[in-house]
Amino acid sequence: MQSRREMIKRSAGVAGLLAGLGLLPQAAQAAFNAAAFEAKTMADLVKALGVSAPVLSKDVTLQGPDIAENGAVVPVTCATTLAGVKQLMILVEKNPSMLCALFDVTDAVEPSFATRVKMGQSSNVMAVAVMNDGKVLYAMKEIKVTLGGCGG
Repeated sequence: MQSRREMIKRSAGVAGLLAGLGLLPQAAQAAFNAAAFEAKTMADLVKALGVSAPVLSKDVTLQGPDIAENGAVVPVTCATTLAGVKQLMILVEKNPSMLCALFDVTDAVEPSFATRVKMGQSSNVMAVAVMNDGKVLYAMKEIKVTLGGCGG
């Protein structure tokens, strides 16, 4: 019978061996685009990301509550059924910084994400899909906030 300590020691050894052979995935490192996350307007965001202005599309979906009681934790989901998605983003129009979440997508990833965003006040929320062919599509929903979550 192995002790817990021996099991951890052996597991670490196997993990080290696999990592040395390149058989373990590397730690996820996001390519952080500070300018995009600091953008205050859609024009600033489009410029920071180097994409075209978004066009309204039924192929991009956004779900969230009609009324959020606490703006500090507003649940939203974004998705698309289109193939060839490069990125999915969640934007809150009236937040100090519009971009709340940016998800890089590959063919191995289903373009459907759920998260929680902070909202300082009632605002339009957008799900934006950047396609491999350069098209930028979006869906929008107004979410009313009864208690702001961005301080102030």
